[in-house]
Amino acid sequence: MDRPTPRTIELPTALRRRVFVTGATGYLGRALVPELLARGHAVRSLMRSTARSSLPGAVELAEGDALDAATFARHARGFDTLVQLVGAPKPAPWKGAEFRRVDRASALASLEVALGAGVAHYVYLSVAQPAPVMRAYLAVRAECEARIAASGIAATFVRPWYVIGPGHRWPLVLAPLYAVLECVPATRASALRLGLVRLDQVVDALVAAVEHPPRGVRVVETAELRAGSP
Repeated sequence: MDRPTPRTIELPTALRRRVFVTGATGYLGRALVPELLARGHAVRSLMRSTARSSLPGAVELAEGDALDAATFARHARGFDTLVQLVGAPKPAPWKGAEFRRVDRASALASLEVALGAGVAHYVYLSVAQPAPVMRAYLAVRAECEARIAASGIAATFVRPWYVIGPGHRWPLVLAPLYAVLECVPATRASALRLGLVRLDQVVDALVAAVEHPPRGVRVVETAELRAGSP
């Protein structure tokens, strides 16, 4: 389902965060940022250019290159949470070089910035794993998860496989097949791990991650996304 217009919610002061978001104008970012603002969080978005933006006016804009930590390191100071959403658009098996150039570089640049700026919590949009396809994509995400975990920063890894939403609905034709595979003991675990999730479910998980940071590393898998209880 499409996400409805966020309702303004008065959160307790203790739950309000200062959130630095990379990839805010992407598929997930455009849904996440209004939700964070409606819940009273302060949001700053990294942009290639702050001259024009499709984001709500309440968002602070910071100009920089998501692939180069030096261009935005100063903008993350004073923020307690960094949400990393940057990635190559429309992932496909033949985009291995792009995954390394964009997904890997941006995640590691954001990690460097978070550590240098004293950010307490790193929220990383990853991908369900293991999986029998998209090996280059999974390898990059797994490497980034390992680097983040080894850094010692508190981190949440949100791991959807395919997120259903506006312009991203074609996998719905596979829903009957998923239903069958989830009922077969030999394929149930894989079908659940690589199952379809809705855009609103992933946004809810990201919001919950922002508001409830872990002490160490927390992984939110597809089953938790679908259950609404990350």
